[in-house]
Amino acid sequence: MIVLKDILYKVSIEAVKGSTEIAVNKIEFDSRKVQENDVFVAIRGTLSNGHDFIEKALNLGAVVVICDTLPDVIVTGITYIQVKDTNSALAFMANNYYDNPSSKLKLVGITGTNGKTTVASLLYQLFKKAGYKVGLLSTVKIMVDEVEHIATHTTPDSLTINYYLNEMVAIGCEYCFMEVSSHGIHQKRTEGLHFEGGVFTNLSHDHLDYHPSFAEYRDVKKSFFDHLPKTAFALTNIDDKNGLVMLQNTYAKKLTYALKSYADYKAQILENQLSGLLLKINENEVWVKLIGTFNAYNLLAIYGTAVQLGVESFEALRLLSELESVSGRFQFIVSNKKITAIVDYAHTPDALENVLKTINDIRTKNEQLITVVGCGGDRDKTKRPIMANIATQMSDKAIITSDNPRTENPATIIAEMEAGVEPQNFKKSLSIEDRKQAIKTACQLANPNDIILIAGKGHETYQEINGVRHDFDDMKIVKEFLEQLNK
Repeated sequence: MIVLKDILYKVSIEAVKGSTEIAVNKIEFDSRKVQENDVFVAIRGTLSNGHDFIEKALNLGAVVVICDTLPDVIVTGITYIQVKDTNSALAFMANNYYDNPSSKLKLVGITGTNGKTTVASLLYQLFKKAGYKVGLLSTVKIMVDEVEHIATHTTPDSLTINYYLNEMVAIGCEYCFMEVSSHGIHQKRTEGLHFEGGVFTNLSHDHLDYHPSFAEYRDVKKSFFDHLPKTAFALTNIDDKNGLVMLQNTYAKKLTYALKSYADYKAQILENQLSGLLLKINENEVWVKLIGTFNAYNLLAIYGTAVQLGVESFEALRLLSELESVSGRFQFIVSNKKITAIVDYAHTPDALENVLKTINDIRTKNEQLITVVGCGGDRDKTKRPIMANIATQMSDKAIITSDNPRTENPATIIAEMEAGVEPQNFKKSLSIEDRKQAIKTACQLANPNDIILIAGKGHETYQEINGVRHDFDDMKIVKEFLEQLNK
């Protein structure tokens, strides 16, 4: 039990009805999870409004209600606290409840459209190899040093973040690397956290189903850097046209990385092969197992962050050379018939273009490049024709298929993608609604030395159709089909 007033520090309070001296059990924003003596925080979400569930929370035993609008009926014996913003209140209360765990380790946030998962996951990997206890909060998974937990959001809710940070502190983790999404920033999930540093990867077309404009999407990302303290560092990709925008109002130490511009951390690609990259980073050469220009940027961000966190530069380079690619990020296998299959999470136009450019830069052009791609349902529709145009333009054959249709009709999504295919590329495109059948067809079309790219789902092990998640793993499925062809 904890006294209510002790978890209200830094919360912007507008009115209080009842006592703040009462003992409370825990904080909940999901009314279904409320138990005796809990605090219920009424969050206005995109699908439901927590204020509609205040009565339910009280019936389950809540003794405190945090809301932005006081209910019409005030129940005697219940404490009501009206706040300016319940998302912000939840963030600060979660920090206080777990005794501000982010201030007890070095927390680094990575934001941008593409590369967040790779940078965060490889920083975790690098610091583990350096012998530290490390935490990771990513799209793929949550790691409390060696213990893995399932991740459900790119940036978890405030309670989940602080719960896991507290677990990390309890077992002696010194560092934590965290993906910071635009949704997470906008919904104040990272508010009140103490960051040692922030990293900006890039900005391109995404999440315009959530943000009303690209400018707002950019400004939300920028606000993360605006709130970094003077003691932190802000590391940005200045080859991206929005890279310097991120640093405009930050109090943090400003640092840059680039392949094309003068920067604090500069790299040059000397060799780019399917087996890896030879990079020259700040005048020192290093061979890495990751490939592609986009990964050269990711590795620069990782190197710069490691150096800022105190890793000696030559040691950082040595550790870079040992890093293995992240699940579902340019993950590839080569069959007995010399067919290369690549699975990548590329689900934005920019990411898809980057992956296809990487493959086209490496290949000899004597082989076919067959791309399987879909777009998710209930998400940004404007990118659908663009994705199909990129896939058909940059591949020898493109199979348009389902991704996670969610509640949308897959045929409708595919039709909206097909609208982006230019007339000269019609013959190169094929539409197959069933994703498994699409992957099978790609394998059947492939000849020895051909390359198959399966884009969009990457590390995901499910396909979501009408609210139901079905087992579906792109890598597992393509392996099975390629093995069948070997027989």
